[in-house]
This record gives sequence, C-alpha cells and structure tokens, in this order.
Amino acid sequence: MPSDRTAVVIGASMGGLLAARALSDTHTRVVVVDRDDLPAQAADRRGVPQGRQLHVLLSRGREAMEELFPGLTRELRDLTVPMVDLHGQVYWYNDGHLMAQAESPLIAAGMSRPLLEHAVRGRVAALPGVEFVPATEAVGLVTTADRQRVTGVRLHHRDGTETAVAADLVVDACGRASRTPVWLTELGYQAPAEEQVRIDVTYVTRVYRHEPHHLDGMLGTLTNAVPGAPRSGIVALQEDGRIAVAFNGVLGEQPPTDDEGLLSFAESLAAPQIAEIVKSAQPLTEPVSMRFPASRRRRYERLRRFPAGYLVVADALCSFNPIYGQGMTVAALEALLLRRLLAAGDAQLSRRFFRGSARLIDAPWAIAVGTDLRFPEVEGPRSLRVRFVNAYVHRLHVAATADAPLGAAFLRVLNLVDPPTALLAPKTVWRVLRGYRRGR
Repeated sequence: MPSDRTAVVIGASMGGLLAARALSDTHTRVVVVDRDDLPAQAADRRGVPQGRQLHVLLSRGREAMEELFPGLTRELRDLTVPMVDLHGQVYWYNDGHLMAQAESPLIAAGMSRPLLEHAVRGRVAALPGVEFVPATEAVGLVTTADRQRVTGVRLHHRDGTETAVAADLVVDACGRASRTPVWLTELGYQAPAEEQVRIDVTYVTRVYRHEPHHLDGMLGTLTNAVPGAPRSGIVALQEDGRIAVAFNGVLGEQPPTDDEGLLSFAESLAAPQIAEIVKSAQPLTEPVSMRFPASRRRRYERLRRFPAGYLVVADALCSFNPIYGQGMTVAALEALLLRRLLAAGDAQLSRRFFRGSARLIDAPWAIAVGTDLRFPEVEGPRSLRVRFVNAYVHRLHVAATADAPLGAAFLRVLNLVDPPTALLAPKTVWRVLRGYRRGR
C-alpha cells in the first residue's frame, strides 16, 4: 500500500476509536471527527447518552481490545477496574434459577463507560499520525465525478466554518444516528435494508458506594426478564469502590427513579442481592434513565453497489438490545477484522468487510433477537428453530442450577467465545435433558 494514505473516522465513541486503531497500521494519517468536545479526563459527554448507564466489557471484548491495545487490561487494573470471573464471581439468576458457580477463564472488566472510553482514547491519541477534530460535524461526502469512490468528507465546525478533508478511506462510526443511508440515496445508491425488532427497553442506572458485605463478597449479579415479568436487574462492581445497579424494564415497563420506587422494583426481582444494595448502600449518583426502542441491523452486505473508499462500522451497522452487553465487543471484533483485511490490501474492501462483519454479527444478533422473541408482545418471525432454542435454553437454565459445566457452556456463548450451536453438542444436550428432569 502507498505510505501516505489518509483515513477519516466520523465519530469518536468506542466504535470510532477502535476503527481508528485498526486504520493506523496502514494509514499515515487518521483523522477522528466528533461533534463533542472531547474531555481530557474520564467524563460523561453529550454525544454518548448511554455513557451514564451500567457497562460491562464482556470477556471476548476485553481479549479483542487487549489484542488491539497490548497492556490495556493491566492499565485498567491500575485504574482500580475490577477483573471479574463471570462464572465464579457473579450470581446469575436465569429465568429465576440460580446458576451453579465455578471458577472460569471468562474474565470481564467492570467499569464506567467514560473511564473505558478515556483509556482507549488516550491509547489512540498516542498513535503516530492520529489527530482528533472535536466540535465538528460531518455533513456530507466528497466523491469522484462518477460517484464511484468517496474521496473525502465535508465538515461543519462549531464556529460556523466549513472545510473538507481529503481521504483514501472514510469510516462512518456515528452509531444509530448514522447518515449513511441518506447520503447513499443522495449519491444515487440504494439504502440498505433494515431489520428491526422492537423491545422498548427503559433502563435506569444508579451508582452506590460498595461495601464488603454487598453481594456476599461476589462482584456482580444479574436477573433477566421473562414473559409475564418484564423486569430485570444487573449489578456490577466498578472502579474506585463503586457499584452500579441497572434496573431494566421491557415492553413499556418503566423503572422508577425515586428511592421508594427503586427499592420496590428491586424487591420484585429474583436476585435478593439487588434489593439489599438499594436498601443499605450509600448512593453516589442520582438515578439516570434512558430508553432504547428497538434493535436495528442494516444489511450493507446485501447491497449490489457501494462506493469505494467508504465503510460503516459498529452501531451504525447493528445496534443490539443493550441488556445483553454485546455492542462494544462486536465493535472490537470488527476492528480486528478491518485490520486483517487492510493488511491484505484494500481491493473490494467494502464488500469483504461487510460480509465479514455480517458473519460476526449473526451470532450476537441471533442471541439478542431470539431471546427478545420469547415475549409474545414482540413482533417478529418465530421460526421453529427460534421456538426450539428458547425452550431448550430455558431447560438449560434449570439444569445449570446443579451442573456448573452447563453454566460454563452458556456463558461462553453469551460472551461470544463459542457460537450458539455449541449448546447443541450431543453431550450438552444429554446433560440438559438429564438435569432438567432432576431440576423439575
């Protein structure tokens, strides 16, 4: 590849930062544009409204980020971020059944979103040739006369000035607010087909001071929503002795934001540890609510025509129900894919990337959407496979109360280490059927 290549990334959230890291290996200049002022410290910002909600970096996501940024796990540890054995140090109440615990290699990181973004942004900023352009919005693409290739991006700065940056590759990492479908139609291309599954999640997060007696010494707990009981809760230990509690409601269920209402909501959940924290812990923040209407997947891999020199990544490709915590992990895996593809050359890059990303997205999309389709109120096709898998996984949860290897198999799939088909291995099926009969 030529040594003087320029790439522009639109969006400096996690997906954009990870893409910039991948691009830095093959581009001497990487320009990262964002509408926000980018804080010098770990702090919330307007362009990441979900930043104040509970975040956990899944085991596979932590491994992928470690591959992109060697030493990142150690750096997070130094920032007091707890590394959590997801099987041995978390109470999992799946469909109301407490999973048997066991030590495992599934190590996740529990931290606030601003801290993780700050650490990754610092790593990216230290890369040679990377520059950030804050307080600036991308307002359009620059193309060749025949519109076959994107050659740059038009920028509108907060002071009212407009400029254009020439680029060999432009990457849209604007998340759900992506303007790419509109820009494509303006250039005479077809917009991608969209798949959407409405789940209407409202989640409320509050951060408390962690005390040693919380969670009986464990580092987290989780209980999921089920048909007829559309409430769930998640607790995760974070940096600086903080513990975050997320209260989730689906299908219009609204978690309250007052003290009495939060306690009542917590007491309705299957995990008693959540109510104990709400009742006894010192609040460090006010409750913050956010709504997520629907999971959305844009099928760029199915387009027959797409301009060269342009890509779409992360939530701009697919945004998942946040309850499952898949977004940052998938974005990191896409960054690794992009780095591998660029190392092999940029011929037909968009086609190769979109097809490869589709394969990465298939499994977490099937997990999130398939689980949401358990609720009869959720609209969507329920194939025989979806109905079978949901019934089977419920039986696995029952059996896993006394069979730790079944819990380990489930968590490996949930953390995107193994494909969902791994749960259908003959030995696993036998253990599920045997354990379900005993568990009943």
